[in-house]
Amino acid sequence: MNFQNQINFLKNLQKNNNKEWMDANRKWYKEVRDDFIAWLNEMNAKLAEIDDEYYDTPGKKGINRINNNLMFHPNKPVYKDHFGAGLDKRPGTGDFYVEIGIERSMLAGGLWRPDPKRLRSIRDAIDYDGEKLQKILNKKSFKKTFGGLYEDVKLTNAPKGFSNDHPHISLLRNKTFAVATEFSTEETSKNNFDEKLIAVYKEMLPFRRYLNKAVTV
Repeated sequence: MNFQNQINFLKNLQKNNNKEWMDANRKWYKEVRDDFIAWLNEMNAKLAEIDDEYYDTPGKKGINRINNNLMFHPNKPVYKDHFGAGLDKRPGTGDFYVEIGIERSMLAGGLWRPDPKRLRSIRDAIDYDGEKLQKILNKKSFKKTFGGLYEDVKLTNAPKGFSNDHPHISLLRNKTFAVATEFSTEETSKNNFDEKLIAVYKEMLPFRRYLNKAVTV
């Protein structure tokens, strides 16, 4: 898919980030949203072919709202500067996140600041067999693709129930367990972007499966 029409819409939206402009350009918005949903449906089918545990997520179910949540973030603009969606979106687990934006686009996955119960489940899994997760993170191709865990808030000391000399203390201190890789706007408009997305999905899959097993078993 060529995302140029989508990018053009987002650029204009950011210059006129208000409900009046959106209402006047509702037809254009519906056009680019429908195109994005159609592309998500294609990727949903392709990913299901390569992953026998894939959770069917049609585009309409995976796509996120373009409105920012002003109740919790009153200082943000009315509308986002990107289109986002989650694929392989099994309830209660970490999905495969796709974001197409003006300046950059991103493919990500895992769990962003999970609730205390799921965070404890992840830490219990790391306590049990954290070497498996560390092996995934240390894989050369994984590090090349993602660098490492997404940098976010970390505890200064060991979480409750764990010691500071735990062999996987550097993992246990994390509050977010996610990875991401970014693409330029030009890259998303090339014909091979779908193939790149599939390659990233495959590389991320063992990481996501480890986390999702931790929060569901």
